[in-house]
Amino acid sequence: MEQQFLIKNESLPQGALERKHRLETDPAARTSHMEYLPDMEQIDSNIRETVMEQVGGFDPGSYTVREVRAALDHERCSLEDFKALLSPAAEPFLEEMAQRARMETSRHFGNTVYLFTPLYIANYCENYCVYCGFNCYNHIKRMRLTLEQIEHEMQVIAQSGMEEILILTGESRARSDVEYIGEACRLARKYFRMVGLEIYPVNTEEYRYLHQCGADYVTVFQETYDPDKYETLHLQGRKRVWPYRFEAQERALRGGMRGVACSALLGLSDFRTDALASALHVYYLQRKYPQAELSLSCPRLRPILNNDKIGPQDVGERQLCQILCAYRIFLPYVGITVSSRESAAFRDGIVKIAATKVSAGVSTGIGDHESKYTGVAGDGEQGDEQFQINDGRSFSRMYRDMEQEGLQPVLNDYLYV
Repeated sequence: MEQQFLIKNESLPQGALERKHRLETDPAARTSHMEYLPDMEQIDSNIRETVMEQVGGFDPGSYTVREVRAALDHERCSLEDFKALLSPAAEPFLEEMAQRARMETSRHFGNTVYLFTPLYIANYCENYCVYCGFNCYNHIKRMRLTLEQIEHEMQVIAQSGMEEILILTGESRARSDVEYIGEACRLARKYFRMVGLEIYPVNTEEYRYLHQCGADYVTVFQETYDPDKYETLHLQGRKRVWPYRFEAQERALRGGMRGVACSALLGLSDFRTDALASALHVYYLQRKYPQAELSLSCPRLRPILNNDKIGPQDVGERQLCQILCAYRIFLPYVGITVSSRESAAFRDGIVKIAATKVSAGVSTGIGDHESKYTGVAGDGEQGDEQFQINDGRSFSRMYRDMEQEGLQPVLNDYLYV
């Protein structure tokens, strides 16, 4: 196997450099992005086909001001209304959309805002995704925390008062296998009331194992729902298989997970179409699994280490706000998470309108929560970050800021009996 776990400032081996160039320039050098690998579970479900059928007929530019006006006048937002609210024709109605979204948020969630923090436990990756800081050809410092290091990081986070954690890894089964992630879940259950996972997609029985280890919910970013664009962005690795990734949330629910989150990475492809597909993914999952707790995330592309060409593309804050308001109007009961990719000012504003969950005390690096939470550098090594964050507020600062905004910070709303 070619060397894939590279250290920052080291040169690529000649063979790896040649393969990287072939993958970038010759589509024939890549495997099919629509074919499952032999060990990938294929489930009997029509959700993917249903979502893509709706998305295929979506033309954002075809909607009129009259259709947007009708959508806002309807008491219940239909699918066609939602499409109109995502269209350019709805941009002049942003203030009215925000008022409607705020009303729906208050009706279903009151003035609460949920707080959590991510914990990256490894940044090894076997995928070549051209926009990601963890990609296997990027020159970064790779690291996998030991179980002792994971527990120490969790202790530091728990001492701050945080009760929900999201465990993340790079996408490498070889360096972060399911058993390793399961042990991290067992440790997390000792310190936190809610444990989420954002890892590489796995099969149903593996999700069942991770749930038994203590995981409550799973987040998977589809990145883009456009399979043709997806093919040009994911050039190597298991992540290249578009349909397997699409069905990850459904496998997680079948494996017993209480909740799942869906998302596109806005800016990789047409953001209005990806926003539509993300919401429809949640919509059809909710209809099929009414007991599930479902949520949407809405990250925009952010710069990554060693690539100054990766940045947000064509999605401004007003457009992001439009998407979030449309999400809330169409799916009033679904949680919406706004990550630290966005500015503090934007997050403080949007939680009063449409969002219900924000991260705090965020680091996308490996093994640096002690310095993040205590201000004192730890003794151990640290691995490089996945992307640059935009809101670095601590948990205590975020909690205080939310209170000052008139919101009620919530650390946990689930009791095990």
